[in-house]
Parts: sequence; structure tokens; C-alpha cells
Amino acid sequence: MSHITPEFLSYASHAAFLRNSISQLPVIPEDWALQTTNVASEWVKQQFLAHIADRPLVQPPPELDTTTLLSSGQLALHMAYAYQHLKEALLTKFPPTEKIVLNHPSVVIDSGYRIIIWYVPDGLSPWVQSNMYAAMVAMGDLLKKSITDQKGSGWRTQGSNFWPSGTPRISPRCINIAPCWFQQGHECYGPPPKNSDDGFKPEVSATLKGDRSLAMIMAMQRPALLASAALRVMHPQLYWASVRTHVKLGCWSADQGLRDMHRLLKHWASVYTGAAIMCNWQSPEH
Repeated sequence: MSHITPEFLSYASHAAFLRNSISQLPVIPEDWALQTTNVASEWVKQQFLAHIADRPLVQPPPELDTTTLLSSGQLALHMAYAYQHLKEALLTKFPPTEKIVLNHPSVVIDSGYRIIIWYVPDGLSPWVQSNMYAAMVAMGDLLKKSITDQKGSGWRTQGSNFWPSGTPRISPRCINIAPCWFQQGHECYGPPPKNSDDGFKPEVSATLKGDRSLAMIMAMQRPALLASAALRVMHPQLYWASVRTHVKLGCWSADQGLRDMHRLLKHWASVYTGAAIMCNWQSPEH
């Protein structure tokens, strides 16, 4: 009989409970980028479970390229290490004399033993970081147009919140991109109606309404995949809810004849419905 660690029993029982509570998993079309994301996310979860249970690692799926496999394996390893180094919130009630500095992968839990923070430094491989840099450089024109210093404008794009860059190709700015953007004041709750004029008004975000939109999404695919794989381990219920939303929006856009939206959703590798690109941004004091 193999040795089973308490960490494995805790996470595995929780994951099994969530899996059983989901009545029917969404069916992802084989030719969507989200399908590759789901394959990688499942493998990351299995590797994570193997690490915390001290069991043999799972064979990699043949659908994934070498860079994605290596990056996924690194993520799973660091997340497992973090999971095995709990920092309980009880320290807040009985604080030590000195501040605690997290200098290695860790998770922070509250008094009910719920994970509230995952701290996973080096979770992203150098290859993924290189992909992120290349994607950001390709968005330089959009980033340059995003800053405003007008009084009363949004704090996220205030020029004073960004550090200057010493690299000419880097534009310290902030943009939001989404293949299916829900406009403020136009939200409609419930399932998408058959008629797009019935109050359900998502659109492709303005930042993706251009000739380079598909190229931008393709450049983001591997980082988006890794972020989604992390969510698969951290919050399985949210992961599957996001996948279901993505699939339904993709099918709805196809039925409505919204070709641009459907094409972008088909190549959108993230389970998140949008992404914020923040370059050299610093948080303002609160």
C-alpha cells in the first residue's frame, strides 16, 4: 500500500466533492484553443496530486508541445510545494514579534482552513515569461493610447500610476481585452436569448476590433493556458463555471452570426472572459 499524505487526502477529497457536485461537464469543441487548455489543466492537476501524495508522475498528454509541457510541469511542482507549506491565519490573532516574509512558495489559509492566498514565485517558466513579453510588445500601439491624465478619469489609466520604461519597445500603459465584452449598463442576467436584441449585448472589446486582433490572441495563448491551469488547481468550481460560460458564449455567437466574436472565442485560450494588460503599473496608495 502506497503512502498517502494528509495533504493529498485533504485536497483530493475536496476536489472529488466539487467534481461530484457538477452535474454535467461542458463539452468543448475539439478545434477550440480552450480544448488544449483543458487538456493541459487536467494534466497540471494530476501532476499536482502526484507531487503532494509522493506518487509517480502522470504521463504527459501527446497533444501538448514540449514548451507547454515543461511550463505546465514547473507550475504543478511549484503549486504542490506551496500547498505543502501552509501559513495559517491564526498568526494574525497571535502575531509573532517580527513580520513574516514569504520567501518560498506557500499558501495562506484562514481560521476555517480555507486557502485565501496562493504565493507561487517562479510558477511561470522563462518560456512563458518570454511569450508574455513578446505579446506585450506587439500591443505597444494600443498601450500608448490608453493613458489619460484628465481630471476625473479612471485611476487604472492615470499616467501618474506608471513607472517610466528604460526600454524603447515597452509602453507603460494599461488596456483591457476581451473577445466577448459586456458593456457597462447593458448587462442581462440569465441564459443568452435566441434574439440578440433582447437585452443581451456583449461585443468584442474595442482593443480587439482591428486587423491584428487574432494575432494578439494567438500570442497570448500559452500564458493564458498556464493561468487557466493554475485556476484548475486553485478553484475547480470556478474553473468549470468559466469553461461552461465560454462554451455557451461561443455557441451563442455562432447562432447569432457574430463571426468576429465567434472566431476570437474559438482561439481564446483562457477560461477567463477577459484580460487586463498592465505594463510598469504601480498600485496607488489607499
